[in-house]
Amino acid sequence: MALVTAESLKSELEMFDVPCTDDSVLDTMVELCICSRIQADEMLLEWVAYSTTKNGLKLSADTLEQFKHEVLNKKSKSKQSFRKDESHNRTRDIHSLQDLIKAEEEEDNLLDSYSTPAKGPQKRALTTPEHPHSKRSTALLASPGLLLSPASFSPSATPSQKYSQRGGKGEVVVTFGAVQGTRWVGRRSAGAGVQLELLEGCEDSLRSSYKFMFQRLRDVRNVLTEKIEELGESLKSHFSIEEFSPVSLPAQDSIKVLGQVCCDSNGKLNAHSVLLEAGPEQGGHQVPVDLSELKEYSLFPGQVVVMEGMNTTGRKLMASKLRLSFHAVAEPMNVLVACGPYTTSDTLTFDPLLDLISIIVRDRPDVCLLLGPFVDSKHEQIEVGLITPRSFILYCVLIRNCLCFLLSSVGCRLVFVPSQRDIHHHYIFPQPPFTLPNLSKDQRVTLVPDPCTLLIDGVTFGLTSTDILFHMGAEEISCGTGSDRFSRILKHILTQRSYYPLYPPVEEVNMDYEKFQSFGQMPLTPDVLIIPSELRYFVKDVVGCICVNPGRLTKGQVGGTYGRLLVQRSASSQDVKRVSPCLAAQVVKV
Repeated sequence: MALVTAESLKSELEMFDVPCTDDSVLDTMVELCICSRIQADEMLLEWVAYSTTKNGLKLSADTLEQFKHEVLNKKSKSKQSFRKDESHNRTRDIHSLQDLIKAEEEEDNLLDSYSTPAKGPQKRALTTPEHPHSKRSTALLASPGLLLSPASFSPSATPSQKYSQRGGKGEVVVTFGAVQGTRWVGRRSAGAGVQLELLEGCEDSLRSSYKFMFQRLRDVRNVLTEKIEELGESLKSHFSIEEFSPVSLPAQDSIKVLGQVCCDSNGKLNAHSVLLEAGPEQGGHQVPVDLSELKEYSLFPGQVVVMEGMNTTGRKLMASKLRLSFHAVAEPMNVLVACGPYTTSDTLTFDPLLDLISIIVRDRPDVCLLLGPFVDSKHEQIEVGLITPRSFILYCVLIRNCLCFLLSSVGCRLVFVPSQRDIHHHYIFPQPPFTLPNLSKDQRVTLVPDPCTLLIDGVTFGLTSTDILFHMGAEEISCGTGSDRFSRILKHILTQRSYYPLYPPVEEVNMDYEKFQSFGQMPLTPDVLIIPSELRYFVKDVVGCICVNPGRLTKGQVGGTYGRLLVQRSASSQDVKRVSPCLAAQVVKV
């Protein structure tokens, strides 16, 4: 609770246009705020409501005493009654970390009273009136330094044994580029002189939360239509096509049609269920597609393509050629990339995160890209409801302390990307950035949305924490395109110019298409695409873009992987060939 003073009350009175010149009245109001545990603005709101019901009652010592008995005392009794009746089943109003720990103790004692006694000797110490606190809470309360250390914020007190006993720490599992002799350390002054900005303009970028859960089907249709038309213009220019034909118009000659791939049912797309849906300019109709004459193809729902073929009846397109690939024509910098979860599945201790911090302190990279989830909604203890809201409050303090520690000890640039699996953040795609008021003022901390495109020292990075690789891998159909499925899906993502080209999205992705149209597209093909996934880690060069799946920092009960890159802005050249700025990259076990 913030400190209430006479000055703060006076400013609130002026804001509400309540005249008061008596200092003793102000002192009495301060006392009432402290005794009733309410803030100055809440006190004033209560007074304004009370005086309004009393025909504009003037503020004085007498009326304040009347206000105390009729309003504040009744409110206090109501709170006490509520606490008594709901002491074992309530969401607490927690004002300090000490209260957090006390609340945890009461909840643990309640759970113990309902649990079945375990077999064997019990080592838990008994609490008495003389010794009311457990060893854990006593140690934390006695040591403010320990109370504010990252290790104290793990809700589960038992570290993961499998994680602590893991092997292969620091083992390099993937390499890319000239890694021989590469020093994986930052510049002398980590983060010094690094220019980092969102490619979207300040007015257009997603900077804060927004209202969602209301979108009309007409708006979704308009977004998809604009995507077809925009990519259609690029495909028409790249393949020198004069004009597209309507998909449902009967024609005896070979025609070129533009449209979006979709499925003829709610099931999974297959070679016999492909439909091509045209935009409004081409009639807006759907037509079944026969793929039997194509030697190779790779398709997924929502993909915008140009098909050539015969449609003699107007009811089925016999595809003979598929056109979908076109390319968009930026001292070394050390970049570390890590993706959550930052805890193992059998405990909520943040040991993996602390190990990652140790690596950052040791290597001192210039930029750290940290992607969610930070508090994973898919964690076993969260899914079954064993974790209380207290843990989510602790998370905010944990992140703040970790950030302060990194900034003070290393000073590198930190970029935070949220995830839809973050249980403490908005469940929507595109997802607004985290809100960390005290740290967002620091120029070394950048809070970005998911997805986003960053320009870091002249190198463009595309970032998303949504597992589009896994989602598209389950929906894509292909024939004769080779066995490298990762490269094929990545090429689709880049050529579709979208961080989530799949339509309809999987059920776990809560899509807002109005915002997706503005913030879910790629303004250009990035130099580096960071695309974490549950699938196996990799580093690949796809159409001139270095695509990195760093894996996740934890995999179940064991440690996972993180990525590191050495990038350098390439000199401007008139050569049409795209030159990658990524000199070397590795995926390393934590």
